[in-house]
Amino acid sequence: MSLVLKTPDEIQMMREAGRIVAIAHEEMRKAVQPGVTTKELDRIAEAVLRDHGATPCFKGYAPGNHPPFPATITASINEELVHGIPSDDRVLKEGDVIGLDVACFYNGYVGDAAFSHPVGEISRSAQRLLEATEQALYEAIKASVLGNKISDVARATSKFAGKKGYSVAHEYTGHGVGKTMHEEPQVPNWWPSKNSR
Repeated sequence: MSLVLKTPDEIQMMREAGRIVAIAHEEMRKAVQPGVTTKELDRIAEAVLRDHGATPCFKGYAPGNHPPFPATITASINEELVHGIPSDDRVLKEGDVIGLDVACFYNGYVGDAAFSHPVGEISRSAQRLLEATEQALYEAIKASVLGNKISDVARATSKFAGKKGYSVAHEYTGHGVGKTMHEEPQVPNWWPSKNSR
């Protein structure tokens, strides 16, 4: 797949889809507290999407030979890296950190975003991790300028994480969106060496 340039109208449609995703995230963020299940967060997100005329991207998504994903969001608690399946049996506890990812189709375009949230009071080390990951994102955004390469963006992320004493997952990437959920460019959070493209 190659990078598909978007027109100003398409970018506006993607912004609208992203706005709906942002509303879903805000409603979930307000509900994140001890005792809430990940399934309840899923119900909140799906209601927001459908109330705004959008449909969930993840629900029914079946890449390759994988079974269809059964939920509107992914909800990953603590050490669970990504793609956790919401359930009434997964109850948030004080001190947890939850990663929530939601994507929607709206008027033929995709909005997709993930955020991590503290559940109640969290440890100082967990708070430092949340702060470092957010700042690593901003470092990647700062590196996303005309003339830079994907490797510059990836290095910005891993360099900042390393300065803070963290490493990054090599198995997953950021990605573009448009008419489909996973478009080019694929943006890793690390890069093997300074001599690579």
